[in-house]
Amino acid sequence: MKLTGRRQSSNVDDRRSGGVGGKTSMGLGGLIVAGLIYLLMGGDLSSFLSDYASQAITIQSADGGSYSPTQEEEELAVFASQILAGTEDVWSAIFKNSGRTYRAPKLVLFTSRVNSGCGGATASTGPFYCSADQTVYIDLSFFTTMKRKIGADGDFAYAYVIAHEVGHHVQYLLGTLNQAYTKMNQLSETEANKISVRLELQADFYAGIWAHYDNKMFGSLEAGDVEEGMNVASKIGDDYLQKKAYGTTQPESFNHGTSAQRSRWLNKGISTGDLSQGDTFSIAYSSL
Repeated sequence: MKLTGRRQSSNVDDRRSGGVGGKTSMGLGGLIVAGLIYLLMGGDLSSFLSDYASQAITIQSADGGSYSPTQEEEELAVFASQILAGTEDVWSAIFKNSGRTYRAPKLVLFTSRVNSGCGGATASTGPFYCSADQTVYIDLSFFTTMKRKIGADGDFAYAYVIAHEVGHHVQYLLGTLNQAYTKMNQLSETEANKISVRLELQADFYAGIWAHYDNKMFGSLEAGDVEEGMNVASKIGDDYLQKKAYGTTQPESFNHGTSAQRSRWLNKGISTGDLSQGDTFSIAYSSL
């Protein structure tokens, strides 16, 4: 991606050097499959973190709480701030064109553990959006995990992660997120998972919308960027991860969408830039 000279967002809260201490909700570090499948690309964790709040444990980092960022992490922090700024510019313009006002989310950078408006979380939770405080949370080491665990690398792949979480914020502002979670609480787990898939695919689409207009506004995309996005989308599908872990799949437990679905909706947003094509709730589930 071409980001030279791009502004950084002022909505970044860097908590990497300050320990949050105390209790956090139990991480999923030992459950690699669950961590990757359920939370790899995040989502609104209000319900998830609440469920685990009663299982809180004290977490201490390996270095006793001190933290010194590497040069790579500092570069990633600047990168994340620039991508967030890009989402602010794009979504502010889109909302303005529809007669709305966009309220940008905050981005919290943390290391090891963090306390959010949705409860405590650890690095193993993965990036997530919390609607309670309208904030995206990310431990930058997640990008290293993406590279090592699933072979998903590249600046646009990383930008996709952030833009996807901001997509959940857009859903929150439009009322989609709360409506979906209200409905999910009234359904069986299998049926609730289907609503979750619709939410996640729409967030993928919104990430694509951001990429489309960010490129239109700033000429940010370079050769190979879209392919990076398609690569990571194909490797975070529920079917891909389950098959890799178990050798089989359990469609009733899918909550983010298949590799084909995630790639399709991300690409749809990138290629069309047409918000009217992002309704993942009105079409038949089998057609997603």
